[in-house]
Amino acid sequence: MGDKMSDIITNIDLRGVATVTLNRPEVHNAFNDTVIADLTDIFRRLGNDPAVRVIVLRGVGKSFSAGGDLNWMRRMAGYSREENVADAMGLATMLRTLNECPKPTLAVIHGHCFAGAVGLVAACDIAIAADAVQFALTEVRLGLIPATIGPYVVAAMGARACRRYFLTAERFDAATALRLGLVHEVVTADALNAAAEAAIANLLLGGPRALAAAKALIPAVDGPLDDAMLADTAARIAEARAGDEGREGLASFFDKRKPGWVK
Repeated sequence: MGDKMSDIITNIDLRGVATVTLNRPEVHNAFNDTVIADLTDIFRRLGNDPAVRVIVLRGVGKSFSAGGDLNWMRRMAGYSREENVADAMGLATMLRTLNECPKPTLAVIHGHCFAGAVGLVAACDIAIAADAVQFALTEVRLGLIPATIGPYVVAAMGARACRRYFLTAERFDAATALRLGLVHEVVTADALNAAAEAAIANLLLGGPRALAAAKALIPAVDGPLDDAMLADTAARIAEARAGDEGREGLASFFDKRKPGWVK
């Protein structure tokens, strides 16, 4: 099934793989307030859809995304501080919705990936880039800062790298993005789709509930290793073991068959 919402195309295949495609090639898939609101709705809807197993984010045309639409930012410059705060919260909410989506998310990147688009990549669970991709956090050259994307980019690349690239706004290549941890894999342009399919195939082998629970575990253990954390992790695995999916997974392993969620 598929549908078109504004400048975004969504398609869900028979495997439950939902592809969300930025469809503004004439502006290198730059996003404005309307696109941001639509993405928020799409990520929330797909995250709550039991038929969806994996969410893939892509762009059409020459670029993955050039970040924020300059015409939108110029319009917002004429708004009040209160109006700008409300507008910025739209982008912050979209990124948080993507980051906390219970489904695995995969960014497939080609061409240019600038400014806010780097935040989209950082908020996805897995990122695969073509080797010719150029990245940049260009905000300071417009007198702005990468504020709402900041938590995700710092988590992905580390504070030390951000102290360079937030400030210089220089371009860096896919190999550098791989070294910094912004992307997980770099392949040739011809191999990009195959690499994405390999990642999707691995994700589809995992239990849907286990994938969501494993994703939720990561921020839960980002803290001091105290008695409360030990108890929390023990409760999480106990719940997984006793659940229908955990029992099916173990039974299928010992029966030497595929679990019920693998088609």
